[in-house]
Amino acid sequence: MHNALPELDLDDVDTSTTIFGRTLRAPILISCMTGGTMQARRFNRVLARVAQEGRLAMGLGSGRALLEHPEVVDTFDVRSLAPDVLLFANLGAVQLNKGYGIDDCRRLVSMLRADALVLHLNPLQEALQPEGDTDFRGLLAKIESVCERAGVPVVVKEVGWGIADDLVRKLFDAGVSAVDVAGAGGTSWSEVERHRLAEPWRARVAAAFAGWGIPTAQCLQAARAIAPEGLLFASGGLRDGMDVAKAIALGADLAGMAGPFLRAAADGHDAAVERAREITEVLRIVMFATGARTLADLRGTLVRKNEEER
Repeated sequence: MHNALPELDLDDVDTSTTIFGRTLRAPILISCMTGGTMQARRFNRVLARVAQEGRLAMGLGSGRALLEHPEVVDTFDVRSLAPDVLLFANLGAVQLNKGYGIDDCRRLVSMLRADALVLHLNPLQEALQPEGDTDFRGLLAKIESVCERAGVPVVVKEVGWGIADDLVRKLFDAGVSAVDVAGAGGTSWSEVERHRLAEPWRARVAAAFAGWGIPTAQCLQAARAIAPEGLLFASGGLRDGMDVAKAIALGADLAGMAGPFLRAAADGHDAAVERAREITEVLRIVMFATGARTLADLRGTLVRKNEEER
C-alpha cells in the first residue's frame, strides 16, 4: 500500500540481506538455468559478471552433465568471475535414486566452488519425457541424508509447479536449509516438453498440463504460514522489481528470476547489467513508497495491513 508520508530518506532505504554468510545488495537470485554447452558457457559468464557487479545470488544449471562429463566444467565454472557471489550448484533430486550419492553432491559443490547445493524436484517434467527418470520413491529420506552430510546448506526447489505447504514442512523437518517454492506462473516445462515431443499423442498428453501447478503467491503464503522461521525463496513467474517486492512482502527471503535475465543476457553484458539495476531500483523505490526502510519492514507493513482489514 502506498504511503504518502514515508518519513524516510530514499538514501536510507536498505535493500541488502545476508544469506548463507554472503551479503547481497538485494534479495535477488539469478535462478538456475544452464550449463554443458558453449552457448551455456557464454550465458553463464555474462550472468556471473552481472551477479558480481550487482551483488546478487546466482544458481547454475543441473550438474548431472558435469558429473558425467567433467570436461565441460568450463561451461559451468564461474567462480573466478564472481568471487563474492552467493553461488548455488544444482542437481535433480531424482538422481539420488539413479546411483548418485553424497560423494557426487560434494564433488559437484567442490568443482564449482559453490556455497550451497540445490536439489530440484521435477516429477511432472520427468513423467512427460519418454525416457524420463520417474522413480521418486524414498527421496525424502535421501534428501535428509544429503542434508546431514553435504557440509554445505541444501536448498530444495521445484522447477515451476510449486511446493505445497505440507511438503515444505517435511523438507524443513528433514534438515533442508531453505525451500524455493518455485510456483506456477513462469516457464511451463510441460509446454517445453510438448514442443519437443515428436509423437502427436505424447504432445497432447503434455498439453493437458498447460495450466498445472500451484501459483507462486499461493505457495509462498502457505509456506510462510507453516514455516514462519524457515528460509524461503520465491520463483516462478517473477518478471520485474515490482514482483520481487511483492514476493518479499508475502514472506520470501530471496526472489528468483530466470527468463528476464536470460533474455537480457542474450543482448549482451550491458543489457543484463541494466536489467539487474532496474529490478533493484524498482524494489528500492517500492520500499521507499511504502515506508519500509528494510526488507523486514516491507514484510511487516503487509502483515499489519492484512490484520487491519480483518
